[in-house]
Amino acid sequence: MLKLDQTDRKLLMLLQKDSKQTTKELSNKLNLSVTAVYERIKKLEKEGVVKNYVAILDKKRIAKSFMAQCHVRLTQHSKDFVLKFEREIIKLEEVLECYHVSGDYDYILKILVEDMEAYRDFMVSKLTVIPNIGNTHSIFVISEVKHTTAISV
Repeated sequence: MLKLDQTDRKLLMLLQKDSKQTTKELSNKLNLSVTAVYERIKKLEKEGVVKNYVAILDKKRIAKSFMAQCHVRLTQHSKDFVLKFEREIIKLEEVLECYHVSGDYDYILKILVEDMEAYRDFMVSKLTVIPNIGNTHSIFVISEVKHTTAISV
């Protein structure tokens, strides 16, 4: 694990807030030279601390504001069945996140679609056709109280 100093931590927070800032803007905020900021960013990228840069879209403006969490229980838990399920889930564009969890269910999926009809279509034609799904339990999001991608460092 890479040891992060205070400057690295501040740089990471600034990048998470707005990754489109120039190295010049970042250097002014960090009181460092442009070269020093550039080298720190490259080091953080090389070490895998910064994995990617993305644009965060407004779900409503792209007609994908119906969010659901779907809990999935498998009928069998052999390695082959687990890996096959995970390979199939990765292919589904509606699934934004998938977590293998402990408890009553085996997986929690975060699904984003246009509306309830699209969710039903997703469930009937894409999710429940995956072999070895014992049952599912859907939870629909009423409102988004907090959503962040920034990790405190």
